[in-house]
Amino acid sequence: MSMFSTGVLVLTSPLHTLPLRLAPVLKSAAKLVEHTLYVHLHPGLNLGTGCPPRPVFIPPSVDLPGLISRLYSNAADICSHLDVRLLLANIHAQQDVTLDPFPSPQTLSRSPEVVMTDFPIKDSGQTSLVARCLQVYAGSCYVCAPSISSVILWPQLKEAMEEQEENVKENDSTPLDTYGDVVVGGTFDRLHGAHRTLLNICCLMANRRFLIGVCDQELLKNKVLKELIEPYSRRVQKLREFLNDVKPSLQYDIVPLSDPFGPSVSDAELQCIVVSEETRRGGEAVNRKRAENGLPELVLYEIPLIKDAHHADTEEEKISSSSLRTRLLGTLLAPPTPHPALARLPYMIGLTGGSGSGKSSIARRLEALGAARIDADQLGHETYRPGTAAYHRIVQEFGTDIVNEDKTIDRRALGMKVFGNKERLKALTSIVWPEIALLVKERVQQAKEDGKQVCVLDAAVLLQAGWTDIVHEVWVAIIPEEEAVRRIVQRDGVSQEDALRRLQSQWSNVQLVERANVVLCTLWEPDVTQRQVMKAWTLLQVRIEQRQEDAGFQP
Repeated sequence: MSMFSTGVLVLTSPLHTLPLRLAPVLKSAAKLVEHTLYVHLHPGLNLGTGCPPRPVFIPPSVDLPGLISRLYSNAADICSHLDVRLLLANIHAQQDVTLDPFPSPQTLSRSPEVVMTDFPIKDSGQTSLVARCLQVYAGSCYVCAPSISSVILWPQLKEAMEEQEENVKENDSTPLDTYGDVVVGGTFDRLHGAHRTLLNICCLMANRRFLIGVCDQELLKNKVLKELIEPYSRRVQKLREFLNDVKPSLQYDIVPLSDPFGPSVSDAELQCIVVSEETRRGGEAVNRKRAENGLPELVLYEIPLIKDAHHADTEEEKISSSSLRTRLLGTLLAPPTPHPALARLPYMIGLTGGSGSGKSSIARRLEALGAARIDADQLGHETYRPGTAAYHRIVQEFGTDIVNEDKTIDRRALGMKVFGNKERLKALTSIVWPEIALLVKERVQQAKEDGKQVCVLDAAVLLQAGWTDIVHEVWVAIIPEEEAVRRIVQRDGVSQEDALRRLQSQWSNVQLVERANVVLCTLWEPDVTQRQVMKAWTLLQVRIEQRQEDAGFQP
């Protein structure tokens, strides 16, 4: 069967049986959907009567938060590539059974192209009837693609579900306590299963307003790989899209957090704050602040952390954004800018990074894997040699007092003339950088003649010099500032103040990452760096091969 970009899964099993059924259902659905999977709950829905089924309100019970957590935990294990979203428009303690949760079909951010269900079919002759009823039901709830397909998953689920029936627990239909206004805070970088669990449970518990504080500025400073955190506006955009899909009836207030508390300690209408095992102390601190401000305490509702079955030895055991950012290292973060004038091979990698970033060690690792390494700093020294075109222009521009007795340029004396003087520094770089670029092209030609498929240009000033037009991709090595200072002090024997001044005179990690196709980090043990480099190299080979196939090019 063909794959669909977006699907909606209608779960009809009783709520108390779903925890054990979720895994096989998700596994089956993931074979049909490749991007977004919406999940709609309607326990007890009968699709086999031939009558058009109608959606009804489902009262929230104390079992539901656990089911939500189980859903996203299973999804992280089984189909982590899918954007799973549990929809809650029909989950509400509504007394009037005549009311329809969907007076008009809800418009989702992506229109479902297929609707699936776990509805059990007793007789294979029912299949077409159930499929038609399922299409009608989905269309009454959500705006779907005009030619939506319907799939009955039961044949694939029957055996797995029957094996689990004996382990089914009793249903607890105790009503869940809900609140008018609910608050939560977080970074919400690259929404993952733990975020979705938290947000879904908040939406479940809120009847009127959901206030979300999103960390920004000062609160991001100590985050792991903070340079890879998505911009605030992007995180808010993804939050709004997710929340509007999940429960469009709520009022969503999303505000930036520049301190740990935000409006949670001053908003008198708030009633409940949702926390995890890790953030419970933060919730208790919020209540102490509210008490100081003469406001009633918030109900603290705690949800469990979700274990990450795929975590590496350097990552947290729980699902976390920092782990996801770590996994981005070595991958293609942004597509390369096309440079039609560049030869396809050797494929040019421009590798840059600040002082102490480990850039050159990465270049040597790539060289060991088969790349030709070109050291821009070494080429820079060559441009200063007596007799070169750059040498004569430098002496003419800066005077003969920078020339030693042996006719070499006194780099220290030259440095004194340009230090702190932007115009004089620009005069120097306008002479040296173009000459280095010419030498780079010579080395690339030599690498081509040697049969090299990849060249790595190790250049601290790659971006400042405008050399991006001579490379196919920009790779950036980053390191936290405090670690960079420690390395510079240890390596060069300078003071911490001098090391910091050196770093502050260079482009920041954020500026470098903004222009990067691939990012690497040497913060951890050497074998961790090696795994990053190996991943980057392997993915690069795939891109080069695909590029050759697309162009019909044979090496």
